[in-house]
Amino acid sequence: QAQLVESGRGLVQPGGSLRLSCVVSGFTFSPYAMSWYRQAPGKQRELVATITSAAGLTNYADSVKGRFTISRDNAKNTMYLQMNSLKPEDTAIYYCTAWSDSYYWGQGTQVTVSS
Repeated sequence: QAQLVESGRGLVQPGGSLRLSCVVSGFTFSPYAMSWYRQAPGKQRELVATITSAAGLTNYADSVKGRFTISRDNAKNTMYLQMNSLKPEDTAIYYCTAWSDSYYWGQGTQVTVSS
């Protein structure tokens, strides 16, 4: 059974950095692409960043461009989201997702940016 497990939750000050990880396991078909989503209290779910499997192409939400970097380490079956210059509005639950034979979601991990 496919499984996505996020880690890296934490409380950081504005301007700080945090790295989220997503470990992938149990996929019959390797994911075609993976993404990070987030949902802040009282707000709609937002697509943060995506990386494709074949070419490693990436894209980002305008709100995080220049601050966040999505990457993957195939040897470790892990995807990352490096978050720099964090702002209070980045506070949200962050979800790892994967597109394979279906669309899969992780359980989410809390990121809080506050002084």
